[in-house]
Amino acid sequence: MLRANVYVAPPLPIQGPDGRSMGTWSPISCTLIHGSDSAILVDTPITTMQTNALADWIERTIPRKKLVAVYITHGHGDHFYGLPTIRKRFPGVKTYATQSTRDHMLDQLDPQYFHQMYNSRFPGQIDQQPSLSELVEVLPPSGELELEGHILQAVEVGQADTHSSTVLWVPDLRLAVCGDVVYGDCHQMLAECTTSDLRAAWIRSIEKVESLSPDIVIPGHKKEGEVDGVWHLKETKEYIQTFDELIRTGKAKSARELTSNMLEKYPNRFNPGALIMGSMAAFKSKSKI
Repeated sequence: MLRANVYVAPPLPIQGPDGRSMGTWSPISCTLIHGSDSAILVDTPITTMQTNALADWIERTIPRKKLVAVYITHGHGDHFYGLPTIRKRFPGVKTYATQSTRDHMLDQLDPQYFHQMYNSRFPGQIDQQPSLSELVEVLPPSGELELEGHILQAVEVGQADTHSSTVLWVPDLRLAVCGDVVYGDCHQMLAECTTSDLRAAWIRSIEKVESLSPDIVIPGHKKEGEVDGVWHLKETKEYIQTFDELIRTGKAKSARELTSNMLEKYPNRFNPGALIMGSMAAFKSKSKI
Protein backbone atom coordinates (compact mmCIF):
# COMPACT_ATOMS: atom_id res chain seq x y z
CA MET A 1 0.00 0.00 0.00
CA LEU A 2 1.21 3.48 -0.85
CA ARG A 3 0.75 6.55 1.30
CA ALA A 4 1.48 10.23 0.73
CA ASN A 5 2.35 13.22 2.88
CA VAL A 6 2.83 16.85 1.91
CA TYR A 7 5.34 19.31 3.37
CA VAL A 8 4.86 23.02 2.73
CA ALA A 9 8.06 25.05 2.89
CA PRO A 10 7.10 28.40 4.45
CA PRO A 11 7.18 31.74 2.62
CA LEU A 12 10.69 33.06 2.09
CA PRO A 13 11.67 36.75 2.47
CA ILE A 14 13.11 38.25 -0.72
CA GLN A 15 16.04 40.65 -0.39
CA GLY A 16 16.06 43.71 -2.62
CA PRO A 17 19.12 45.34 -4.22
CA ASP A 18 19.47 47.71 -1.26
CA GLY A 19 19.37 44.86 1.24
CA ARG A 20 15.82 45.60 2.35
CA SER A 21 12.98 43.10 2.20
CA MET A 22 10.95 43.32 -1.03
CA GLY A 23 8.20 40.83 -0.30
CA THR A 24 8.13 37.08 0.01
CA TRP A 25 8.37 33.99 -2.17
CA SER A 26 5.29 31.82 -2.10
CA PRO A 27 5.25 28.64 0.01
CA ILE A 28 6.38 25.53 -1.90
CA SER A 29 4.83 22.10 -1.53
CA CYS A 30 6.97 18.94 -1.52
CA THR A 31 5.24 15.57 -1.68
CA LEU A 32 6.48 12.34 -0.14
CA ILE A 33 5.09 9.11 -1.60
CA HIS A 34 6.04 5.99 0.35
CA GLY A 35 5.44 2.28 0.63
CA SER A 36 6.40 -0.15 3.37
CA ASP A 37 10.17 0.42 3.12
CA SER A 38 11.02 3.21 0.67
CA ALA A 39 9.90 6.61 -0.55
CA ILE A 40 10.05 9.08 -3.43
CA LEU A 41 10.06 12.85 -2.92
CA VAL A 42 8.56 15.22 -5.47
CA ASP A 43 10.27 18.64 -5.70
CA THR A 44 12.39 20.56 -3.20
CA PRO A 45 12.38 24.16 -1.92
CA ILE A 46 15.01 26.80 -2.69
CA THR A 47 17.37 27.40 0.21
CA THR A 48 19.59 25.22 2.34
CA MET A 49 17.63 26.14 5.47
CA GLN A 50 14.29 25.31 3.84
CA THR A 51 15.60 22.01 2.51
CA ASN A 52 17.17 20.96 5.79
CA ALA A 53 13.79 21.58 7.43
CA LEU A 54 12.22 19.39 4.72
CA ALA A 55 14.82 16.67 5.38
CA ASP A 56 14.10 16.80 9.12
CA TRP A 57 10.40 16.39 8.33
CA ILE A 58 11.10 13.40 6.07
CA GLU A 59 13.09 11.71 8.83
CA ARG A 60 10.24 12.28 11.29
CA THR A 61 7.58 11.19 8.82
CA ILE A 62 9.20 7.96 7.60
CA PRO A 63 11.76 7.12 10.32
CA ARG A 64 12.25 3.50 9.24
CA LYS A 65 11.99 4.00 5.49
CA LYS A 66 14.60 4.95 2.89
CA LEU A 67 14.31 7.91 0.54
CA VAL A 68 15.35 6.37 -2.76
CA ALA A 69 14.54 9.07 -5.32
CA VAL A 70 13.47 12.64 -6.02
CA TYR A 71 11.32 13.59 -9.00
CA ILE A 72 11.32 17.18 -10.32
CA THR A 73 8.06 18.32 -11.91
CA HIS A 74 9.38 21.26 -13.92
CA GLY A 75 12.45 23.38 -14.49
CA HIS A 76 11.90 26.37 -12.20
CA GLY A 77 14.75 26.64 -9.72
CA ASP A 78 12.45 27.06 -6.73
CA HIS A 79 11.51 23.40 -7.16
CA PHE A 80 15.00 21.89 -7.47
CA TYR A 81 17.74 24.12 -5.98
CA GLY A 82 17.44 22.08 -2.78
CA LEU A 83 18.70 18.90 -4.49
CA PRO A 84 22.33 19.20 -3.26
CA THR A 85 21.13 19.48 0.35
CA ILE A 86 18.84 16.47 -0.08
CA ARG A 87 21.77 14.46 -1.48
CA LYS A 88 23.87 15.34 1.55
CA ARG A 89 21.12 14.35 3.95
CA PHE A 90 20.15 11.16 2.07
CA PRO A 91 23.31 9.73 0.45
CA GLY A 92 22.66 7.59 -2.60
CA VAL A 93 19.30 9.14 -3.44
CA LYS A 94 18.55 9.22 -7.18
CA THR A 95 17.08 12.24 -8.95
CA TYR A 96 14.84 12.10 -12.01
CA ALA A 97 13.11 14.39 -14.49
CA THR A 98 11.84 14.27 -18.04
CA GLN A 99 14.21 15.35 -20.80
CA SER A 100 12.35 18.62 -21.37
CA THR A 101 12.40 19.43 -17.65
CA ARG A 102 16.12 18.67 -17.47
CA ASP A 103 16.75 21.02 -20.40
CA HIS A 104 14.84 23.76 -18.60
CA MET A 105 16.75 23.11 -15.38
CA LEU A 106 20.00 23.66 -17.26
CA ASP A 107 18.73 27.09 -18.34
CA GLN A 108 17.98 27.97 -14.72
CA LEU A 109 21.57 27.08 -13.78
CA ASP A 110 23.04 29.58 -16.24
CA PRO A 111 25.31 31.66 -13.95
CA GLN A 112 23.92 35.03 -15.03
CA TYR A 113 20.30 33.93 -14.74
CA PHE A 114 20.89 32.13 -11.45
CA HIS A 115 22.43 35.24 -9.90
CA GLN A 116 19.86 37.69 -11.22
CA MET A 117 16.76 35.63 -10.45
CA TYR A 118 17.68 33.76 -7.29
CA ASN A 119 21.08 34.32 -5.71
CA SER A 120 20.64 38.09 -5.58
CA ARG A 121 17.30 37.63 -3.82
CA PHE A 122 18.51 34.93 -1.43
CA PRO A 123 22.23 35.74 -1.05
CA GLY A 124 24.29 33.01 0.57
CA GLN A 125 21.20 30.89 1.19
CA ILE A 126 21.26 28.46 -1.76
CA ASP A 127 23.45 25.36 -1.76
CA GLN A 128 26.24 24.93 -4.31
CA GLN A 129 24.63 23.45 -7.40
CA PRO A 130 25.97 20.25 -9.00
CA SER A 131 27.76 19.96 -12.31
CA LEU A 132 25.38 19.69 -15.24
CA SER A 133 26.26 16.03 -15.76
CA GLU A 134 25.23 15.25 -12.18
CA LEU A 135 21.99 17.23 -12.18
CA VAL A 136 19.32 14.58 -12.81
CA GLU A 137 18.79 11.32 -14.64
CA VAL A 138 16.33 11.48 -17.52
CA LEU A 139 13.33 9.19 -17.22
CA PRO A 140 12.87 6.56 -19.94
CA PRO A 141 10.38 7.31 -22.74
CA SER A 142 7.67 5.55 -20.74
CA GLY A 143 7.95 8.28 -18.09
CA GLU A 144 7.56 5.67 -15.38
CA LEU A 145 9.04 5.45 -11.91
CA GLU A 146 8.55 2.34 -9.80
CA LEU A 147 8.11 2.27 -6.05
CA GLU A 148 7.76 -1.16 -4.49
CA GLY A 149 5.96 -2.50 -7.53
CA HIS A 150 3.68 0.53 -7.91
CA ILE A 151 3.95 2.69 -11.02
CA LEU A 152 4.29 6.47 -10.74
CA GLN A 153 3.72 8.12 -14.10
CA ALA A 154 5.25 11.39 -15.28
CA VAL A 155 2.62 13.09 -17.44
CA GLU A 156 3.97 15.79 -19.75
CA VAL A 157 1.29 18.45 -19.97
CA GLY A 158 3.27 21.34 -21.50
CA GLN A 159 2.56 24.96 -20.62
CA ALA A 160 1.71 25.95 -17.06
CA ASP A 161 3.29 28.88 -15.24
CA THR A 162 6.27 27.81 -17.35
CA HIS A 163 6.85 25.60 -20.36
CA SER A 164 7.64 21.86 -20.35
CA SER A 165 5.69 21.20 -17.17
CA THR A 166 4.76 17.76 -15.87
CA VAL A 167 2.51 16.15 -13.31
CA LEU A 168 3.41 13.00 -11.38
CA TRP A 169 0.39 10.72 -11.45
CA VAL A 170 0.05 7.98 -8.82
CA PRO A 171 -2.78 5.74 -10.10
CA ASP A 172 -3.01 3.57 -6.99
CA LEU A 173 -3.78 6.65 -4.90
CA ARG A 174 -5.69 8.59 -7.60
CA LEU A 175 -3.21 11.32 -6.70
CA ALA A 176 -1.78 14.02 -8.98
CA VAL A 177 1.31 15.88 -7.80
CA CYS A 178 0.88 18.92 -10.00
CA GLY A 179 3.89 21.16 -9.53
CA ASP A 180 3.02 24.58 -10.89
CA VAL A 181 0.34 23.30 -13.24
CA VAL A 182 -2.05 23.84 -10.34
CA TYR A 183 -2.00 26.44 -7.56
CA GLY A 184 -3.60 26.57 -4.16
CA ASP A 185 -4.61 29.79 -2.42
CA CYS A 186 -1.60 31.75 -3.71
CA HIS A 187 -1.53 34.25 -6.54
CA GLN A 188 -0.53 32.49 -9.74
CA MET A 189 2.63 33.43 -11.60
CA LEU A 190 1.60 34.49 -15.11
CA ALA A 191 4.82 36.28 -16.05
CA GLU A 192 5.63 33.57 -18.62
CA CYS A 193 2.06 33.50 -19.97
CA THR A 194 2.04 36.87 -21.66
CA THR A 195 -0.48 36.09 -24.41
CA SER A 196 -4.00 34.70 -24.55
CA ASP A 197 -2.64 31.69 -26.44
CA LEU A 198 -0.21 30.84 -23.66
CA ARG A 199 -2.86 31.30 -21.01
CA ALA A 200 -5.20 29.04 -22.99
CA ALA A 201 -2.40 26.47 -23.23
CA TRP A 202 -2.10 26.48 -19.43
CA ILE A 203 -5.84 25.85 -19.15
CA ARG A 204 -5.50 22.90 -21.54
CA SER A 205 -2.74 21.51 -19.33
CA ILE A 206 -5.08 21.63 -16.33
CA GLU A 207 -7.72 19.84 -18.38
CA LYS A 208 -5.20 17.06 -19.04
CA VAL A 209 -4.96 16.62 -15.27
CA GLU A 210 -8.76 16.63 -15.04
CA SER A 211 -8.87 13.82 -17.60
CA LEU A 212 -7.01 11.58 -15.13
CA SER A 213 -9.98 11.88 -12.74
CA PRO A 214 -7.85 12.38 -9.62
CA ASP A 215 -9.19 12.26 -6.10
CA ILE A 216 -6.22 14.14 -4.65
CA VAL A 217 -4.65 17.20 -6.32
CA ILE A 218 -1.48 18.67 -4.81
CA PRO A 219 -0.68 22.23 -5.95
CA GLY A 220 2.93 23.38 -6.29
CA HIS A 221 2.31 26.54 -4.28
CA LYS A 222 -0.27 26.58 -1.53
CA LYS A 223 -0.83 27.77 2.00
CA GLU A 224 0.06 25.41 4.81
CA GLY A 225 -3.00 23.50 5.95
CA GLU A 226 -4.86 23.63 2.65
CA VAL A 227 -6.62 20.39 1.78
CA ASP A 228 -5.43 18.89 -1.52
CA GLY A 229 -8.84 18.77 -3.14
CA VAL A 230 -9.89 18.49 -6.77
CA TRP A 231 -11.38 22.00 -6.59
CA HIS A 232 -7.85 23.38 -7.08
CA LEU A 233 -8.18 22.41 -10.75
CA LYS A 234 -11.29 24.52 -11.29
CA GLU A 235 -10.00 27.45 -9.24
CA THR A 236 -6.64 27.53 -11.04
CA LYS A 237 -8.45 27.65 -14.39
CA GLU A 238 -10.84 30.36 -13.24
CA TYR A 239 -7.96 32.56 -12.05
CA ILE A 240 -6.31 32.35 -15.49
CA GLN A 241 -9.61 32.99 -17.26
CA THR A 242 -10.32 36.05 -15.10
CA PHE A 243 -6.83 37.46 -15.72
CA ASP A 244 -7.15 36.89 -19.47
CA GLU A 245 -10.67 38.32 -19.72
CA LEU A 246 -9.70 41.54 -17.95
CA ILE A 247 -7.02 42.09 -20.59
CA ARG A 248 -8.97 40.98 -23.67
CA THR A 249 -12.10 43.00 -22.86
CA GLY A 250 -10.14 46.14 -22.03
CA LYS A 251 -11.53 46.26 -18.50
CA ALA A 252 -7.92 46.51 -17.35
CA LYS A 253 -5.97 49.05 -19.40
CA SER A 254 -2.72 48.90 -17.46
CA ALA A 255 -0.74 46.60 -15.22
CA ARG A 256 -1.90 48.63 -12.23
CA GLU A 257 -5.58 48.24 -13.17
CA LEU A 258 -5.13 44.52 -13.84
CA THR A 259 -3.52 44.01 -10.44
CA SER A 260 -6.22 46.06 -8.72
CA ASN A 261 -9.04 44.15 -10.40
CA MET A 262 -7.49 40.78 -9.60
CA LEU A 263 -6.94 41.74 -5.97
CA GLU A 264 -10.58 42.78 -5.75
CA LYS A 265 -11.60 39.37 -7.10
CA TYR A 266 -9.02 37.42 -5.05
CA PRO A 267 -8.39 39.45 -1.87
CA ASN A 268 -7.21 36.54 0.27
CA ARG A 269 -4.70 34.80 -1.97
CA PHE A 270 -1.13 34.87 -0.73
CA ASN A 271 1.70 36.81 -2.37
CA PRO A 272 0.36 39.65 -4.51
CA GLY A 273 3.95 40.14 -5.69
CA ALA A 274 3.50 37.21 -8.07
CA LEU A 275 0.36 38.85 -9.46
CA ILE A 276 2.16 42.17 -9.92
CA MET A 277 4.95 40.49 -11.91
CA GLY A 278 2.42 38.74 -14.14
CA SER A 279 0.46 41.95 -14.71
CA MET A 280 3.58 43.90 -15.64
CA ALA A 281 4.71 41.17 -18.04
CA ALA A 282 1.29 41.02 -19.71
CA PHE A 283 1.21 44.73 -20.50
CA LYS A 284 4.87 44.87 -21.47
CA SER A 285 4.13 42.16 -24.03
CA LYS A 286 0.90 43.87 -25.14
CA SER A 287 2.73 47.12 -25.86
CA LYS A 288 4.98 45.31 -28.36
CA ILE A 289 2.09 43.96 -30.43
